[in-house]
Amino acid sequence: MARRILLDGGQTGTRVRIVGQTSSTDHAAGPIRTDRPVVPQIARAASEILAAAGSSVDELAAGVSGLTPDATRPEELRDAVADLGIGSVALAHDSVSAYLAANGLSLGAVTAVGTGVVTLGVGRSGTARVDGWGHLVGDAGSAYWIGRAGLEAALRSFDGRGPETRLESSARERFGPLPELYMALQGDSDRVRRTAGFAKAVDDAARAGDQVALAINDRAAAELAASVSAALRRSGHRRDEQARVSWMGQVLTRNEQIRTRFVELLGGAVPGVAVEAPHGEPLDGVGLLLDLPSGHPLTGQVHRA
Repeated sequence: MARRILLDGGQTGTRVRIVGQTSSTDHAAGPIRTDRPVVPQIARAASEILAAAGSSVDELAAGVSGLTPDATRPEELRDAVADLGIGSVALAHDSVSAYLAANGLSLGAVTAVGTGVVTLGVGRSGTARVDGWGHLVGDAGSAYWIGRAGLEAALRSFDGRGPETRLESSARERFGPLPELYMALQGDSDRVRRTAGFAKAVDDAARAGDQVALAINDRAAAELAASVSAALRRSGHRRDEQARVSWMGQVLTRNEQIRTRFVELLGGAVPGVAVEAPHGEPLDGVGLLLDLPSGHPLTGQVHRA
């Protein structure tokens, strides 16, 4: 087996694995900013991690959040890392690596739910990606979406425009005086991560029985189930056949209320769906980018050079 470096690039950080002949080591790097050229960031992260580890590799694979068609340039990436001794690269949107991590080669759908969210369906008609449109216009059901809904509910409670909720006090504890909250967030370059972090306060409030928080979690589950249903339909899933549905990310892994409601909604909407825990973790899926069988529906979504 060739020596490899695997990168799972996200909005809040990049997880890296160096795979040798007999062992592997995990590392961390900074986020991949999709408002900047992606390939130089991947090359820089690989170079810094390999230098720090004192390692050399032959192949590189990267699954990157928010990777657009225009930014998907495997030849440019191969050339950028050639001086590291890397002769082969595979580059894909992180929905593809997340799918492989959760479902392996099985047909079905996977929703990757962290700060943002993207859902991928893989079926007899090919592949279908749903959402993943970023926090400004999409990412419904993500940690950011939940956190923003929680903050909005807190401010509605503060104003008297909405029902009272313990989210009001939680927002005050985390962000300070509520009249200053919107200005503090607007001026914070880390506002996406901080807003997404408030999803935990929503979960805590829901566990304590707060009706507003419970309703937010239910809406998040409904959004995620709707995305999976759309991905299955668009990828050619028939109602009379089995499909495996799974997930990646902390929202469905850690939030029992959202996960339970998500499973219930899918079971009622899509007969034949088996919702099951993921097979592996994101970096496992990144590794599979280099080993996909040539006839698999995802092959066209992996860009190699």
